[in-house]
Amino acid sequence: MNVFHPARLSVLACALLALAGCAVVPPSYPTVSALPAKGKTLNAFQQDDFSCRTYASQLVNPLASGRSPAQSGAAAPVLGAAGGAAAGALIGAGAGNAGAGAAIGAGAGLLLGAAVGANQHGQTEAALQRQYDNAYAQCITAKGDTIVVPPAPVVAAPVVYARPVYYYYAPY
Repeated sequence: MNVFHPARLSVLACALLALAGCAVVPPSYPTVSALPAKGKTLNAFQQDDFSCRTYASQLVNPLASGRSPAQSGAAAPVLGAAGGAAAGALIGAGAGNAGAGAAIGAGAGLLLGAAVGANQHGQTEAALQRQYDNAYAQCITAKGDTIVVPPAPVVAAPVVYARPVYYYYAPY
């Protein structure tokens, strides 16, 4: 029996790629801008920045490596494939071919589940980035520095075009 059969290798490679996509990468930098306090030297501000980045990483990295975030998008494709296979088998049984219906349903469920899983994965990474930014901002302001709040976007008033209203007058 050949252990390195091409079909087995392709299934193994797909499984490894699917599991690699489940890892949640912890944030490595803040997405907020910090400015030094008035009169603080650049060297002192860089030390504050480094210590606050370390502090935020220490808070967020255990959360990122936990079981829940790492599996936030992993179960959705499996559940989607199982549910799709069951629904496809029921529909296929009514049409006379339960096996083909199950295969089609499993494929469709896998695609839909993968999309849902990718969405959950993105939301988990965004939540970790928010937690990192909050910890960094709290630390930097505790050291006397400031966080730059970006200006709100200017929204222009919408231009509304209306057709002219015509009035007709009849002579008396």
